[in-house]
Amino acid sequence: MLIVGLGNPGPSYSKNRHNIGFMVIDELVRRNSAQKLSSSSFNGELFKFSNHFLLKPLTYMNLSGNSIQAVKNFYKIDEVVVIHDDLDLPFGAVRFKRGGGHGGHNGLKSTDEKITRDYVRVRLGIGKPEHKGEVSSYVLSDFNDEESRHLSGWIAHACEAIEHLEASSLEDVSSKFSVKQF
Repeated sequence: MLIVGLGNPGPSYSKNRHNIGFMVIDELVRRNSAQKLSSSSFNGELFKFSNHFLLKPLTYMNLSGNSIQAVKNFYKIDEVVVIHDDLDLPFGAVRFKRGGGHGGHNGLKSTDEKITRDYVRVRLGIGKPEHKGEVSSYVLSDFNDEESRHLSGWIAHACEAIEHLEASSLEDVSSKFSVKQF
């Protein structure tokens, strides 16, 4: 299984709402003592534990699919899980689904173009800005103080759900771990 967290590389983005996927991957690496693999040809940070690969594409969000496709093809991986921020869900929500549209999310759009839509999505709600014209600045801004207080518990919850995906069906994980807000 290839588990991908979407985000943007670099310290200026590390606490951004758009980087929640990277934050979950970092926690999965820590919890599972995942080993870093040489990954220069994959344009991403690649880790492995058990039979799972963890990937943080370093191509910036809009080109995430390039990195995902490279790892998927090289290791001949069938099952892909993509963890991403979702503006259509309130902060702290966790939802799961296979396939679907990209909803304007450029990381998903790139992934869909490179590996098709047939992958599991772990949708982490970040809420919406007040005005549609503020979407870019909103997703590229850091979580506020109130959100930050809940971040570690929310990330831990997402990790538990992802770890259950190997032994349980998507439907079971969805019914057990989906939350409306954390």
